[in-house]
Amino acid sequence: MARKYEQRLRATAAAQTRRRVLDAVYEQVRAAPTEPVSLDRVATAAEVSRSTIYLLFGSRTGLFEALATDLLHRGGFERIVQAAAHPDGREALRGVIGSCVTMYAAHLEVLRALASMAVLDTEAMGETIERMEEGRAIGMARLAGRLAEQGVLRTDLTVDHAADLLWLLTSFHSVDQLHTSRKLPMDQVVRLLVDTAERGLCR
Repeated sequence: MARKYEQRLRATAAAQTRRRVLDAVYEQVRAAPTEPVSLDRVATAAEVSRSTIYLLFGSRTGLFEALATDLLHRGGFERIVQAAAHPDGREALRGVIGSCVTMYAAHLEVLRALASMAVLDTEAMGETIERMEEGRAIGMARLAGRLAEQGVLRTDLTVDHAADLLWLLTSFHSVDQLHTSRKLPMDQVVRLLVDTAERGLCR
């Protein structure tokens, strides 16, 4: 019993330490989005050693992958999964787009910085962003396939073409450009993207 209790304490302490490190990275990226992330500063802010960061995350790449995953889940990734599971393809389309916008909006500035880091620091972020985009592409292909199976997809569109359009409409860059460059409120971004998707893809 005592051993199990000690194991739970260690697991809780490790989870708390992990949370402090991720929060420290988040704050550094948010405060200085154009500067490279310093693991020494992260360690100081999280009150851990640099070696502890590597012990928890394996590598610098592992740290940023954990941060990106954490941001998506805290932003509501589960809502996208739930929306995609709606039995009606058209409703799934609306729900997925709305949930994507909500997820991006939750951490817009930090996600923008991470997207830029993928270009500037390909070793740390490039593979992470690539895997995330591959996962999104698979999800959009499945949604396009469901639209076709239910007879909702326009007859002049292939499933692959529809998947490409959905990938574009659900991208972070599309949402960020509409909100930041075009100054559209997020609810209006959702309406515009959903309307574009339905007009462009559905009968």
